[in-house]
Amino acid sequence: MSALPRPPARSSTTAGLRVRGMRRGDLDAVAAIEREIYPFPWSRGNFTDSLSSGYDAWVFEGGDEIGTALLGYAVVMWIPDEAHLLNLSVAAHAQGRGVGRAMLDWLVRDAARRGARGMMLEVRPSNERAIALYRSSGFDEIGVRKRYYPDADGAREDARVLFRRLVGE
Repeated sequence: MSALPRPPARSSTTAGLRVRGMRRGDLDAVAAIEREIYPFPWSRGNFTDSLSSGYDAWVFEGGDEIGTALLGYAVVMWIPDEAHLLNLSVAAHAQGRGVGRAMLDWLVRDAARRGARGMMLEVRPSNERAIALYRSSGFDEIGVRKRYYPDADGAREDARVLFRRLVGE
């Protein structure tokens, strides 16, 4: 097995957003956004575990137009030649402003630059806005994970599995 690709050493910018590695000091703000926007959010511990496991974890901060606060975050797990997008989230006050698209574009470019042949993710079928974003960004459905997500009253919701080939990006 080959070594996993290294993340960028410094922060960068994309579409007016500053991108940097998530730090433990960000976890309270990240967990607060997560609780605000999802009925079944990741816990602070899920993010702590992601950092401890060496997953790529990014925060995206705004510029003057939207504010300087944390606008979104993402967690990516690397398989030697593929990136698995585990979490891509935009703060409620920043949704509908192109922040999610800018974040996804940056993540795709970063993964391609680092040699990923593709990017995979799961999404709830009920999350129509996210599905529209992923489809318009070149992701295709490749499968379904039955009863993947928790849902109301102890029920479970399937996940759509999407994939985008990155070769030649």
